[in-house]
Amino acid sequence: MQSGREKAYAYLKDIVLTDPDMQDRFLSEQDLADRIGISRTPIREALLLLAAEDLVRLVPKRGAHIAPLSGRDIRELMEMRGLIERFAAETTTAHGTVPVTEMTDLLAHQESLRGERTTKEFIAADHRFHAALVAAVGNTLMSRQYDALRSRQSRVGIITPYRTGRRQDEVLAEHRQILDSLVAGDAAAACTAIDRHLRATQHILLAA
Repeated sequence: MQSGREKAYAYLKDIVLTDPDMQDRFLSEQDLADRIGISRTPIREALLLLAAEDLVRLVPKRGAHIAPLSGRDIRELMEMRGLIERFAAETTTAHGTVPVTEMTDLLAHQESLRGERTTKEFIAADHRFHAALVAAVGNTLMSRQYDALRSRQSRVGIITPYRTGRRQDEVLAEHRQILDSLVAGDAAAACTAIDRHLRATQHILLAA
């Protein structure tokens, strides 16, 4: 059974921080406590954990603030993703551990989520597609670090660029190119496809 702090942490990280409408807003501990059905103490503890991860900023007498990431933050985020994902592509192709079936199923699922009404689910499937490759490396610490990037990516307002069918189609095509290169055992081509995908995403985020 989850503790109150664990419930609050999961709710804040998976629901509140991934909501574009919550960006640049202060959080009310009492409102959050009422929504989750717990006391304010575990809410405060969860906010301290998120502040330690630099996902919220604690402002004296104001509370926790969700600050949108800067252009530099976005570039650094994409650089970190690139480092991890390229390493995963090189390692899994070298050892024959590419999770082909899982990534194929995830891509098919993401294709079924096209459209504005399922934008959030499309974004979640996007993360799982990349995370499956990283997890196949078998490095638990790396997987945890990669998962931590998900909240940061949501905070930059990534949902907005994906609301158009055109960008969704582009993302799916970029994912297919990554997967096809991995299936072929071509690490160099997979890394190139990953870089192209991340550059396109970064360009749209910086222009948003």
